[in-house]
Amino acid sequence: MDWIEGFQASIDYMEQHLTEEADVEAIAAKAALSPFYYQRIFGALCGMTVGEYIRSRRMTLAAQELAGSEAKVIDIAMKYGYDSPDSFTKAFCRFHGITPSEARESGKVLRSLAPLHIKVTLEGGNMLDYRIVEKAPFTVIGLKRQFNSETSYQEIPKFWGEWANDMKGLEGTFGLCVDNNDTHGKVFDYWIADLYQPMEDIPDGLETYQVPGGLWAVFTCKGPLPQALQSVNTQVWTEWLPSLKGYMLAGSYNLEVYTPLKEDPNDNVAYIWVPLKKV
Repeated sequence: MDWIEGFQASIDYMEQHLTEEADVEAIAAKAALSPFYYQRIFGALCGMTVGEYIRSRRMTLAAQELAGSEAKVIDIAMKYGYDSPDSFTKAFCRFHGITPSEARESGKVLRSLAPLHIKVTLEGGNMLDYRIVEKAPFTVIGLKRQFNSETSYQEIPKFWGEWANDMKGLEGTFGLCVDNNDTHGKVFDYWIADLYQPMEDIPDGLETYQVPGGLWAVFTCKGPLPQALQSVNTQVWTEWLPSLKGYMLAGSYNLEVYTPLKEDPNDNVAYIWVPLKKV
């Protein structure tokens, strides 16, 4: 339960700093995670991104202040991180469906998101096949693109679709996620890649990356893609990680490993590799 308590502490920290600029690195530190992993685990565990949670909580509190005080709209907008009444009004309308001025009218319906409280319920019945293996360092060659953590589930499949139209000599063995250290986990690099053979020429538009050696938890994903992969990814963070003993997450990267597609999508097999270290 220490892991869950740490994650709850990170949410409590967000709540205490809703009127300040979001510091994902400080938030993730409360859960003893890197921003890279925290963004992914939060999305899987809570059903929304860190940014969506913070915006929704700010809009909830802003509406309460508008309805229950005489404070000026501009003052409330500034308090919750908006530098102009227009940007605040647009965000407020998207969330509540009415303007800030209308929120002060009697009988208007306002949306509300309560603070999150993390609990783990053991339900059973969901098999998650995995093994822990040790791998030497290896180098991949591939096509790299940056993605935002908030939209990656939708945008990465589109990237694969574009690659399928112009494969650039790649078989697409790996999908490699690597933290972009300058963005505190908000943006990461995603590679469509293959193993790189030393001394081979590197075609224009492709790059190489050395994947560190060490221990990996390898999870099996069976069924239509990308649904099977995303489903297992959610299980990894919501079921497997909270019960992990003797190991902790390592690095700021993880791998998807693909095998040739089958005629029947239900027979497809792929793998998720998560780096670990012993504690």
